[in-house]
Amino acid sequence: MSAKITPYNILRHELIGLGAEVVESSDSAQVGIKGVIVDETQKTITLKIKERKRKVVKENVTLSIHTESGLRALINGSLLLGRPEERIKKKTRISF
Repeated sequence: MSAKITPYNILRHELIGLGAEVVESSDSAQVGIKGVIVDETQKTITLKIKERKRKVVKENVTLSIHTESGLRALINGSLLLGRPEERIKKKTRISF
């Protein structure tokens, strides 16, 4: 059984498959993009919106990520920078 994803431990979990929305971005055209995370690289996240895929640069955004339990976590994209497999190992302190 895997641990539940919460706003406290979301940075240490796989994000693929979770719903996400861009709430802030240096590119105003990206604000409001909603979709399911289908891919993650060192610097980008790919969201699937209906039949399209949109890449979002992590460094420039704040994401609202929807967990499986229905909770939402607001994450500054700069905290997600790096390869997903390295981010999962890294200990990060989150304060609310």
